[in-house]
Amino acid sequence: MRHNRVVTMSRVQPDQSRGRIAASALLAATALPLLLGMPASAQQLDLRGPLDDQRLAQVQPLDRQAGDQPVTPGQQPNNQAPGTLPTPRLPAATGIPSPAYRPASPGALPDNPDVLNAAPADGPDQVDATGNPIQPGTAGANGTGSWTPATTFDAQAAPDPRRAAGTGTGSRTPATQTRARSRAERAQGDPATAEEAEQATGRAATRGNALRRPGQAPAEQEAATVENPNLRNRTIDAEDRQLIDPREVRTGSIENGRLQRDDDPYAPLGIKAGTFTLRPSLEQGVLATSNADNSASGRSATISESTLRLNAVSDWATNSATVDGNINYRKSLSGQDVKEWRGRLEGTLNVDLDHDWRAIGRLGFETAPEGATSPEGVEGATTQPQRKTFTGSLALQKEVGKLRLGLTGEAERSVYGDATLGDGTIQSQETRNSTLYTATLRGGYQISPALTPFAELEIGHRAFDEKVDLNGYERSSNRLGVRGGVELDLGEKLNGEMSVGWLRQGFDDNRLDPISGATVAADLRWSPVRGTIVGLAGETVLEDSTTPGQSGSVLYTSTLRLERQMRANLTGNTAFGLSYRDYEGTGDHDLIYSAQIGATWWLNRYLGLTSYLRHERLSSNIEGRDSKTNSVYLGLTVQR
Repeated sequence: MRHNRVVTMSRVQPDQSRGRIAASALLAATALPLLLGMPASAQQLDLRGPLDDQRLAQVQPLDRQAGDQPVTPGQQPNNQAPGTLPTPRLPAATGIPSPAYRPASPGALPDNPDVLNAAPADGPDQVDATGNPIQPGTAGANGTGSWTPATTFDAQAAPDPRRAAGTGTGSRTPATQTRARSRAERAQGDPATAEEAEQATGRAATRGNALRRPGQAPAEQEAATVENPNLRNRTIDAEDRQLIDPREVRTGSIENGRLQRDDDPYAPLGIKAGTFTLRPSLEQGVLATSNADNSASGRSATISESTLRLNAVSDWATNSATVDGNINYRKSLSGQDVKEWRGRLEGTLNVDLDHDWRAIGRLGFETAPEGATSPEGVEGATTQPQRKTFTGSLALQKEVGKLRLGLTGEAERSVYGDATLGDGTIQSQETRNSTLYTATLRGGYQISPALTPFAELEIGHRAFDEKVDLNGYERSSNRLGVRGGVELDLGEKLNGEMSVGWLRQGFDDNRLDPISGATVAADLRWSPVRGTIVGLAGETVLEDSTTPGQSGSVLYTSTLRLERQMRANLTGNTAFGLSYRDYEGTGDHDLIYSAQIGATWWLNRYLGLTSYLRHERLSSNIEGRDSKTNSVYLGLTVQR
């Protein structure tokens, strides 16, 4: 019983052992082609570095065994005698025979350069890639031109040098170069063969760029070899894993860089509007004064003042435009009743014309109530008339060498509102409305870039809307004036101009004496040290009068202003004013002087505090005109 069981088991074991062996063999046969093809695939995909000779011999084609030496068609192997055909060898059992390439015409090349490694098949009138006829029987069984070595232990030939991917250059054999050169020489003598020579040259270049054929000389192999082919690709994080050279200079941080100093860190930045930069500001303050209207009978009051200012500057390449304006509203909070508007708007356009001509145009508007100290004020009026002035001018300037020429035409329109008397009566001032037309011719000579003397001639005419006023006087007049001065230009140190002259105004009514007198005008800016500006302004104005029998007066005004930047956010200023009015034909005069000191403290670039103290006094030989005013002001300014 036990013996039978053993016999039965011994019969079963051989069958199971054969099954395991068959399964293992099948698995090994399946994995072997994959393992053999992996090194070659990795090498073709540039995933590995260059292969050595031993590894390259293991993955070379099936039709080339170890010990094979490359030969070209028509060349005898080293182990065969001359005149004998090479021993044909059958293709590998596992390989699939590839059809032989047969060119469509002698010397034609296939579209695929890899086919050039194969020799052409046997046949009549067949030539190889170099143009030589193929001997019958030299092609292999599968058209590859392979041959059987004398022994499998012959020395292995060096592996083919691989060409880098994308390389389009290669070496041309001497025979190819000679044939291409001979065809080119024949083409020069025969134009009909020029196209054929060009095609031959292109084929020779294609052969030179193609892969090396078997049988190429070692010297030619070295010439065709590309330096450093198939370098090993670097990993993605190769640069991150490199060691840092401690000698390299580190780039400093942005915060540690030297910042450019702002010349005026509290200046307004402005608002960009097209090609203009707008700098608006709003100031609100309270004024406490001992004389609300600066009159001889004025009383104290606390007044609220609101001022809106606007400055706009263009950023054009050649021409320029500026706009300046302000609106001021005053209203009493306590004390004497005051309610008045003041405003000014002026625009300037500077245009460069051809041939060194320049045009400057100006438009302006100004409104303000008639001052109590003005000789044209209405006596006994609780509300002085509002005066509106419209101005417009056009100037043409020309530079001829050092000669400076200019012509300016200007029109000024004055319109007066109604006055309110103490009893509530409305008194019209339409008879005072007038328009002044002037033309000024100016010529100068530039002695140096900083000094230009000049002379001016002015003619004008004032026309009143009403030819005769309420008192029966014709106040329309003609004027004539001459001036001479000097223009200074020393940059920020000193710039401006000053002049003196004579001005005369004659009336259409012979009962009115002409107004004449010397004129003084100045507009200078001087900066003795950085942060300090001294300004001097002065002008001469001819004033009309509504008093019967009086022609008018000549007013001389001057202002000296000093501004000092004590700190980046603290600016102090002081001003002194002196005015003198001379009444024509009466000997009367007024003397007005003023003094003011103030400061502006900027909390930041957008917010600041402004304050000033002011004293003003009017002295006159006319009874009832003397006045004195003391004021203190504190305000808050917001700018952008």
